[in-house]
Amino acid sequence: MPRYSPFMLFRTQPKALPTAAENEESGFQLMVQYQAFNKQLPLMYCILLCNTWILSCNHLESAPHWLTLYIPLLLSLVCLSRLGFWFKTRHQALTPALVQRRMRQTNLLAAPVTLAFAGWAIMLFNYGDTSTRYHIAGYLALTMLCSLLCLMHIRVAAIIVTVIANLSFVILIFTSEQGQSSVLLITINIVIVLSGMMLMLYFYYRDFVQLIQSHIQAETLSRENFALANLDSLTQLPNRRKFFHDLERHCADNSSQQQRFALGILDLDGFKPVNDLYGHGTGDKLLYAVSRRLENICAEQASVARMGGDEFAIIITANMDEAALMDFCTQIGKTLRNPYAINNHMVHISASIGLAIYPDMAQNAHDLYEFADYALYHGKRNTRCDVTLFSSDHRKLIVRDANIEQALRRAVLEQELSVFFQPIIALSSERTVAFEALARWHSSELGIVSPAVFIPIAEQAGLISDITLALLAKALQVARSWPEDIRLAFNLSAHDISTRRVVERIMLMLQQSGVDPQRVEFEITETAGLQDLAQIKWCSEQLRQMGCGITLDDFGTGFSSFRQLHELPLTKIKIDRCFIRDIHSNPLSRKIVQSLMTLSCDMQIQCVLEGVENADELQCIQSMGAELAQGYYFSQPVPEVMSHSLLAKQADASSSENTIQTPENHLGTVDITFKQRG
Repeated sequence: MPRYSPFMLFRTQPKALPTAAENEESGFQLMVQYQAFNKQLPLMYCILLCNTWILSCNHLESAPHWLTLYIPLLLSLVCLSRLGFWFKTRHQALTPALVQRRMRQTNLLAAPVTLAFAGWAIMLFNYGDTSTRYHIAGYLALTMLCSLLCLMHIRVAAIIVTVIANLSFVILIFTSEQGQSSVLLITINIVIVLSGMMLMLYFYYRDFVQLIQSHIQAETLSRENFALANLDSLTQLPNRRKFFHDLERHCADNSSQQQRFALGILDLDGFKPVNDLYGHGTGDKLLYAVSRRLENICAEQASVARMGGDEFAIIITANMDEAALMDFCTQIGKTLRNPYAINNHMVHISASIGLAIYPDMAQNAHDLYEFADYALYHGKRNTRCDVTLFSSDHRKLIVRDANIEQALRRAVLEQELSVFFQPIIALSSERTVAFEALARWHSSELGIVSPAVFIPIAEQAGLISDITLALLAKALQVARSWPEDIRLAFNLSAHDISTRRVVERIMLMLQQSGVDPQRVEFEITETAGLQDLAQIKWCSEQLRQMGCGITLDDFGTGFSSFRQLHELPLTKIKIDRCFIRDIHSNPLSRKIVQSLMTLSCDMQIQCVLEGVENADELQCIQSMGAELAQGYYFSQPVPEVMSHSLLAKQADASSSENTIQTPENHLGTVDITFKQRG
């Protein structure tokens, strides 16, 4: 708030302010002042006209006509011209520059107009008697007082009027004849009143300016609150709230004309490992750098918003066909894959993008967002670091997934779920040392549903923990009937291992099952560990304290395997099938697998090679020194009864000292057809 002093009364305009924001506030203050004065301007000139002609009529008989008619007529023309100008421009749009110019004109006119009316009144003072002189004093007092009040918002003009009025009364005092003491006293009294009014004007103007400043501050705060509510503070991009508002507006604007536009949902791949490795400060700078790249490449073709975390939304308003859209989003992905130099680190990330087109695939903002999000989810699950355009096939999958989710919610899990078991083989003894429990669901509504289908749906719907607990109860019941040296490998979802309540129920179930916890191994997928490593670590340590083993599944397919090896209390890793496939003919795969096996040996944890499907792959991994393996070459997943048969045949083969040669003579032929492996 500006400080005030009496010297401020003599400034003709506000002092130049150093910032654009302050200049804008100054311009707003001038406009408010001028608008307040502009409303009172007609009243001021009407009072001047009325008072002038009344005084003129009172002097018609005592003063010459040039004083009582011609000069008042000339003064009236001045007033009427100003009133005409006001009437013509009263609806004109105001700008700070225009207001400043008009206020300067008002200040310049204040002196000559006031001098003209005051001088005319003083010239009449020598005509007439005492009563007419009282009238002149009253005319000057009332007219100047009314003008002062009407000009109170134009400080300089008000000061000019007051000064000239007081000088006029001083002249009247010196021109008063001897014996007219009453006129002298009235004049002195009026000077005192006008001076007091001038002081009141100063205080009023100060309060008026303070009120304007308060209003400006309130407006500024309102704008800041609006920015906070609609802008992401880190990236300065529109936030989630603003994005949905803009998306609704785009849909509404384009609905009548059926104009096409596209929505892209972008998710960064590899951002969390950067955050974990280099810290949140680096992660924040990375998000800011990504935002600037997105703004640059989108330019006038699209608008970008940050949805939260490492997810962004892009409304592509440029008229593009599907091929052009895919090329545009592919270019975005290429741009984001270029390295970032942050805090002396070269950071690499990539992006997956889901696209949906309005109105081709969606008729409203909600469906458009859901479809783009589904395309992103589908793309990340199948082709990471790619662009996925929502299609009619995706719409069918959504309907299918919705039906499966509803069927899961209505299912009696204890009755409809079952567990199949796939053996894990010790290659040195060619014996089964463990079984991995795999979920199967025979829905009463849908029939057999692949776990590759219903498990992700259950995770997304928040139903996976109920499925996990139901399957674990069945698996433990079967494991209790196996020999004591056969272990159970059981998969835990990311949602399971990240929830203390679920882990505590798993621990209680283990205690009550009658199965030695040391016979149980819990497999955690590498992507599960990416969710919340601290929570994963706590849950894993609780299970390890009971004696359970912890296996990192699908090792090598994620982004932070080596950090998980260091952080988690692992007892085993599973090398993903993608490295085993054609290992006998792919030197690079052999080098990767050999390195991972050496790493596990150095860390004194076991290593399982999964996905062995033919004799060539088996021979290759045996030559590399593999100890544990799993795959269709040994056996498909089998139901409970057949797991006992496999163990029984293995025991018979051991007792007769037969050597395992083929899958048929050591585990028996399994005549079961599966739609989906796993």
